[in-house]
Amino acid sequence: MEICVALGGGGARGNAHIGVLRILEREGFQISALAGSSYGGVVGSLYAAGYSPDEIESHFNVVDQTKLYARSPEDRSSILGLSGAQEALSEMLGDRDFQELNIPFAVTAVDLNLGEEVLLKEGKVIDAVMATIAIPGLLPPKKLGERLLIDGAVLDPVPVGVARSLAPGDPVIAVTLSPRSGDQVEVHDRQIFGSTPVIKAISRLRIAQAFGIFIRSVDIAGRLLSELRLEIEKPDVVIRPKVHHIGTFDRIDVSEVVLLGEAATREALSEIKIAVGWRGKLSRMLRRRGLNDIRVRER
Repeated sequence: MEICVALGGGGARGNAHIGVLRILEREGFQISALAGSSYGGVVGSLYAAGYSPDEIESHFNVVDQTKLYARSPEDRSSILGLSGAQEALSEMLGDRDFQELNIPFAVTAVDLNLGEEVLLKEGKVIDAVMATIAIPGLLPPKKLGERLLIDGAVLDPVPVGVARSLAPGDPVIAVTLSPRSGDQVEVHDRQIFGSTPVIKAISRLRIAQAFGIFIRSVDIAGRLLSELRLEIEKPDVVIRPKVHHIGTFDRIDVSEVVLLGEAATREALSEIKIAVGWRGKLSRMLRRRGLNDIRVRER
């Protein structure tokens, strides 16, 4: 039962992806390809490199979350840095090239100068991951060749089309960490910048508080963009972990967030089993032939 998976962005919420992958494995699904945007690219890269969900969770549990967003002398044009995050990921990814990964994998980024989506599936994996998590204004953009790259979720919050291109014919399971457009979500002040010491200090500044309002508005737009792209690209199944109460930079209990991903995946198992069955295969065949208005109904 082969499936390809698209992992969306969401900062600290992205640890739910670990739980999603764990349940998919336990249920006997073989992941044929992975695509990720933002934090989805982090978890996806480690899984594609051969680490199990248990190993990824264990590593993230011991990472010092207060140091993830430390700045380095090279960091520019951002409030926070990524030196701590790069160090934590380098311990696991090293200098791996995309060609050395166990399964096809790609991340999305956005060219800041050209305003276009960029697909990254060649070169060093760590460089691509650093690009796809570079939240504009908050985290430093990544220079790759002539391009200045930022967070892939700016244009492609859940890269369904990318996942589908990596494993044509296989059902696409999309994992989005955003609530549906129109759903009421309670947002606390701590969700603007989170709870690590450096971020707490920054958040006391008036300009940072104003910027927090801007970030909230961007998040609202991101939720709408996610829903629009999911509607257009039509993944076979959408998994939506209930992580909407978690802020992008919140200090979290990794294992608790992982459990939320597990719970959401269990709820979606019946849909996934249909997607890999004959009805799902027929629906994908009809869609590829442009017969989107035809629906296959269960007798």
